[in-house]
Amino acid sequence: MPRSVNSVASRARRKKVFKLAKGYWGRRKNVWTVAKNAVEKGLLYAYRDRKVKKREFRALWITRINAAVRAFGMSYSQFMGKTKIANIGLNRKVLADLAMNHPEAFKAIVDKVK
Repeated sequence: MPRSVNSVASRARRKKVFKLAKGYWGRRKNVWTVAKNAVEKGLLYAYRDRKVKKREFRALWITRINAAVRAFGMSYSQFMGKTKIANIGLNRKVLADLAMNHPEAFKAIVDKVK
């Protein structure tokens, strides 16, 4: 009996990977073994970097808040400690946005905290 090969499923599987590899450079886009490895690695990076993105944004917000409160003679850690004591329930994302785009509102928060 001849060997049965499910070429329909194999082709569909390969098409799915080549679709994900679209836009890659060189053999990464059109050679099965190279494209498969490149797509797997890319998906791993995508998963990892969805987590890293959150860390990077938090660091950015902290830097922006720190720069804004330094103008009022405070450090970031002092400011955040005093916001907790003053029961100001704004998170770092909102505080950084206020510091960047609404300095008068941020100044009011700093004055309330002092």
